[in-house]
Amino acid sequence: MGVLHGTTTVGLKLRDSVVIAADKRASQGYFIAHKRVRKIIKIDDHVVMSIAGLVADAQILASQLQYLARKYKYEEGVQVPVRTLVSYLGLLLNTYKYFPFEVQLLIGGYDTEPRLYAVQWFGDYTEENYAVTGSGSPVAIGLIESRYSPDLDVNEAVKLALEAIRASTRRDVFSGEGVDVAVVRKGSVEISTLSLG
Repeated sequence: MGVLHGTTTVGLKLRDSVVIAADKRASQGYFIAHKRVRKIIKIDDHVVMSIAGLVADAQILASQLQYLARKYKYEEGVQVPVRTLVSYLGLLLNTYKYFPFEVQLLIGGYDTEPRLYAVQWFGDYTEENYAVTGSGSPVAIGLIESRYSPDLDVNEAVKLALEAIRASTRRDVFSGEGVDVAVVRKGSVEISTLSLG
């Protein structure tokens, strides 16, 4: 598919769920390579990952996490804790720090409670209440910081994420086309595509 140089992804942790949203434009330099890219990948029935960075790198990492989630469920009989996935991802990224995976990821899930992690190139990760990645993040973060509350309901959180991505598309040529939104609740992952209009 090519190199994904820019994007905007947003993650919000609520009292009973996690909302992750990402625009759908893929670019190679200043060329818009694709207008319908899926930048949210379902890892398991309780966790998703958003992509900012090189698509191929992110797909490899997503495949590793999907395998780990299946293996853990088979061996332990329960879903893998979100932090276990993130810790494994951090170790994997750090192992390749001299030839890094060029990615910036959000991992959102629900094990015993909602979880949201921001994961950087070299495997550093932090648990967050909200996070933004990609080239559009300088614009989107201001809107998120001014309006975020863990008490938002899911519809309000989706609306806020859409507004943040819409704002970033006005200033960032690498973001646009539409938005994929994942809502992760206890026992379910729903991913849908919405218009920016």
